[in-house]
Amino acid sequence: MTLLGRATGPHHVARESPAATALPKPSEPDSETVSTTSTTLDEAYTFLKPAHVSPEAVSQVDIKALHRRIDARIVPILLLSYTFFFIDKVLINYANVMNLSRDLGLKGNDFSNAATTYAVAYLIAQLGHGYALNKSPAAKWLSLNIVLWGITTAGTAGVKDNATLQVSRVFIGVFEGALAPSCSVVLSQWYDKQGQVVRFGAWFLGLGHVSGTGLAGWRIMLLSTRVATVVVGVAAGRLVPDSPMGAGLLSDVEKAAVLRSVESNRTGVVGRQFKVGQLVEMARDVQVWLLTCMVVLTCTPSGVISTYSATLIRSFGFSPKASVLLNIPGGAVAVIWTVVAHVGARQTNTRWLWVVFCCAPGILGGALMSFTPRANRAALLTGIYLVNTVVPALPLSYQWAAANVAGMIKRPFTLSLLTAGFSIGNIIGPQSFQAKDAPDYLPAKITVLSVMAGGGVCAVLLRLHYGWENAQRDRAAGVASEHSTTEVEVWRNLTDKENRDFRYVY
Repeated sequence: MTLLGRATGPHHVARESPAATALPKPSEPDSETVSTTSTTLDEAYTFLKPAHVSPEAVSQVDIKALHRRIDARIVPILLLSYTFFFIDKVLINYANVMNLSRDLGLKGNDFSNAATTYAVAYLIAQLGHGYALNKSPAAKWLSLNIVLWGITTAGTAGVKDNATLQVSRVFIGVFEGALAPSCSVVLSQWYDKQGQVVRFGAWFLGLGHVSGTGLAGWRIMLLSTRVATVVVGVAAGRLVPDSPMGAGLLSDVEKAAVLRSVESNRTGVVGRQFKVGQLVEMARDVQVWLLTCMVVLTCTPSGVISTYSATLIRSFGFSPKASVLLNIPGGAVAVIWTVVAHVGARQTNTRWLWVVFCCAPGILGGALMSFTPRANRAALLTGIYLVNTVVPALPLSYQWAAANVAGMIKRPFTLSLLTAGFSIGNIIGPQSFQAKDAPDYLPAKITVLSVMAGGGVCAVLLRLHYGWENAQRDRAAGVASEHSTTEVEVWRNLTDKENRDFRYVY
């Protein structure tokens, strides 16, 4: 069956061999006069066009060794950024079991509302982040927002009541909202689609998954970690290059080698032209909405676990200190599953199957949480730990979108839309916890079970959609097509829909 099988044809790139390490052969320079204006061409083309480095010199570059050097500069900064992102979410979770509600005089659903306030601000801010990522270097935008986020979070240690808590969460949501789309754009500039997979997993690991800092007072925790956050923000601005073309750590030959290695992505590197038509196309694109729905569904459990896991564990009859300690294995599960899922996706060159792989144990975990008698605390804890297996579905979704959505406006706005989906999931999750449902919170647990099943269904639908789309394009191109893509065509600011030579990975 063509839809489910591997599409064939000379243009098919959706199932590249993961073992392929050689640099792609540079596209032949155009000898014709091109009517395309410079504003519609990627800045990478402007760098490559003068041909001040020979194709022979580029082909001699060891791209694996070059990527290891780039990894050493970029990936640790992105990992640390997400470490503090997770620490922030963990701290608010731990703070709730360490008397934050009592100290601030919170009542009823005030704590849930703080999580929702953060998520709404995070959601609304995505419009601005999508635009900023088109108009400014992603690394600089990331740096600015991390610094502002660190300063704002440090100020949270001084909140006195519910109102000031809500205001602080608004600003934290706005600044944190830049993190995921910025990191996604940065990585997509430097690596081909296969190389992106494990690196998306690496920055998303975030050491905060296994943080045990909840044993200190909540005000001390919030204040002590924020200085380091600001340092990471400054480091991001100074160490992460704006693009391969402007990377001082690389020679011109090495810059050209990086650009040739990402040429096959057909998603571009840097382009500042604002095309409204790409936003219209994004709004009509089935894959964009399936990806967004998948993120909403798989992030709803994350919203529950990150905010309420310690509270749930305490509801099983454990002390606050024991609840914090028993929460740590859940972070370890998330880390292990993230490594396994991304290495597996890299080796098998599949994304959809590994998203399902992340959701399946979480469904079992949701069932254990929902239907196990309260006396069976071991099974209840196991359920909470298993729900953490859904965590890698988010970075897999970001990488999937970065690989399959082309266009200098369409791609950053799509990544921001996925980040908005993350925010919506984090609104639904905490709001499913209502004070009236304590101590069992059964509606919230059933919500976790249901949305993870829905996330797996979205992954399967995306697989079917991409297989069908690739097959349609292969048939249109013809098996015997002799069309040769010129270098200008490769670097034009085209979307995945406009570029009929584009093939989707799944």
